[in-house]
Amino acid sequence: MKSIYFGEEHELFRQTVRQFVESEVAPHADEWEAARRIPRSIWRRMGEVGFLGILFPEALGGSGAGLFHALSFLEELPRSRMGGFCAAVSVQQFIATGALFRRGTDALRERYLVPSIRGEKVGAIAISEPDAGSDVAAIRTSAVRDGDEWVIDGAKTWITNGVEGDFYVVAVKTDRDAGTGGISLIAMDSDLPGIRTNRLQKMGWHSSDTAEIVFEGVRVPAANLIGRVNRGFYYIMETFAVERLVTAAIGIGSSILALEETRRYMESRTAFGRPLNRFQALRHRLADLATELEAARQLVYHTAWLLENGESAIRESAMSKLLATELNKRLVDDCLQFFGACGYVEEYPMERFYRDARVSTIVAGTSEIMREIVGKTDLDGVVFGPVEDEVSPAPPPSPGAPAFPAAPALPAPLPAPDGLAGFFRSLPSRVRPEKTAGWKSRFHFRFKGSSHPEWTVVIDGPSVTVAEGLDGAADCVVQSSEKVYLGIESGSQSAETAFLMGKVKVSNLSEMMKYVKAFRPVAGTPGRQ
Repeated sequence: MKSIYFGEEHELFRQTVRQFVESEVAPHADEWEAARRIPRSIWRRMGEVGFLGILFPEALGGSGAGLFHALSFLEELPRSRMGGFCAAVSVQQFIATGALFRRGTDALRERYLVPSIRGEKVGAIAISEPDAGSDVAAIRTSAVRDGDEWVIDGAKTWITNGVEGDFYVVAVKTDRDAGTGGISLIAMDSDLPGIRTNRLQKMGWHSSDTAEIVFEGVRVPAANLIGRVNRGFYYIMETFAVERLVTAAIGIGSSILALEETRRYMESRTAFGRPLNRFQALRHRLADLATELEAARQLVYHTAWLLENGESAIRESAMSKLLATELNKRLVDDCLQFFGACGYVEEYPMERFYRDARVSTIVAGTSEIMREIVGKTDLDGVVFGPVEDEVSPAPPPSPGAPAFPAAPALPAPLPAPDGLAGFFRSLPSRVRPEKTAGWKSRFHFRFKGSSHPEWTVVIDGPSVTVAEGLDGAADCVVQSSEKVYLGIESGSQSAETAFLMGKVKVSNLSEMMKYVKAFRPVAGTPGRQ
């Protein structure tokens, strides 16, 4: 179906995500659900293919893409067949790291955000407490300044990635008597002395870990404050708008998948001598569900459009989350009914879909809270605007504060060549023989609008030849812009991400991936493995 929101590049990305999730994640769903954890290897793999930094700039290792690429990704995540996987990945990419990106210092981004994008660290956001769920202003976890450190005491609960995660973004009271004006956000490693965690056993979302976390005299460098002191409540409100849109998009994707599975089952299942999908009563119920789903989907897309165009969209985010999750809960209940007794057993997918859908109307703000937000705007005239703020420079850590670990040493890069022609002509001197041994391939490069628009690169084991113009029959044709290609060569743009975002068109992806790893980096290029 044509869309005013999605173009060809979004659909290409959607298909790539779907293929990845169905081939590399879904086959392990039963295993990971039984183990009640997501292996670290899949985080690293998602980082490698550029799935963990969709909204973040290329300078930090992200894709530099927009919200509609993110929606394409989120709608396909449920094809993992694990609500817990959807929760863990969405928290990692869109929730725990959002405030770090918008309000964190460069040092905090480098310590927590950049490795998150690479899939090397997993994060959590810790807001809810045993006595303060939706009522953020009522949190009690405190942070008291002691010289160049914060000392943190309190407890959090319902924290996704709280056991397996490497770092937390924690909401704390830095002024006990100031209500919402006394809350701050602090980033910290999850293994600091004084932190204890307990894994909660849940009805659904089995593959993701949900934790209770206790902080007892936990000391964190003062430099780990995110943004300004006592401004955390407003940063949380920023995060909530995106979190609710994310939850709504996953709800839409989950409903789409549930309907697909139900239609497939009803085609194959017969009763009274004909398939279930030929009974009018059932057909009409399915038609109603499909219609409601399409309406909810378009509201989610409109909300994303508002956010992408600078609107706060607090009201619309609440509406989207309310409608999409309540529909998902009801839709999977109806679909389970269509399955009959088969829907109630673990052998069929609807049993897990049913369990996983139930919590969606609770997380990221309950349906009751969503209705109250809409009520405040529509009945009380409350206007929610953007948070205007600046990031305060982080104070230097005290001499006794933990030092940030040094980045691992990389092989010395070669000097950067000058321009597109320089990069191509440097290839023979940058070849990695161990990567090209036994490999023979011819590449044609085409750059629209460039003064040097066409190149041929021939790899024959350790030998590489480069010629301007197109020569011979290519094994792989690459089309891009000069700017994007130079970004890939200089390290400011991931080759995999550029392809997934439609910035590079490649006729043979496997050959291109080998090509990317075949040459030594130049100055400023991250080391390639």
